[in-house]
Amino acid sequence: MEATNHELKNANTTALVLLNTRNIAGYKSLNEMVNSRADEMQWGNKFGFLHVSIPEFDKADEPPNPLNFVFKARKIIRRKRNSAAVYLTGRLLETVRTCRGPEATAQYIHSTLKNSSMTISNMIGPVEQMALAGHPIRGLYFMVAGVPQSLTVTMMSYMKKLTVAVGTEKGHIDPQRFKSCVENAFDMVLKAAAKS
Repeated sequence: MEATNHELKNANTTALVLLNTRNIAGYKSLNEMVNSRADEMQWGNKFGFLHVSIPEFDKADEPPNPLNFVFKARKIIRRKRNSAAVYLTGRLLETVRTCRGPEATAQYIHSTLKNSSMTISNMIGPVEQMALAGHPIRGLYFMVAGVPQSLTVTMMSYMKKLTVAVGTEKGHIDPQRFKSCVENAFDMVLKAAAKS
């Protein structure tokens, strides 16, 4: 944000973190999921969300330590994730869906999405290799389309490998500059972690 517009460096940035609230006892194969009783395995999406204020990178540190930023963000997410907010949000969404229907629930979620700068979501993918028409699938990721945020980050595991996908709003974020900033941030964190 600072690289593109110096007025934005003091702006508040909020991420909407989507969390799966469905109890998962562990990985299940497709056969185990299909043959399980309804009370053993829930199907469908059960989720809640957290609004997380993204902490500012403290440039007053001499020398600057990006790990402080990472630890601060981790502390905020852990505190909010372990609060009743996730459970209550999930119950609110379920109540709205039951009483007013899926369209009202979708409108509520969309209005919540409009009030955040970015979305972060993840999904546990299959541990077994999948195939489509007899062709093995080497990699898998997902992206949420049509959301009102300028930035969407999704993570998905597939065969014990993690894929991170990033989507940016066309015309709002320069993809090359964003990629350069992310690479620079990862490099800073890696160097700081190697020193400590």
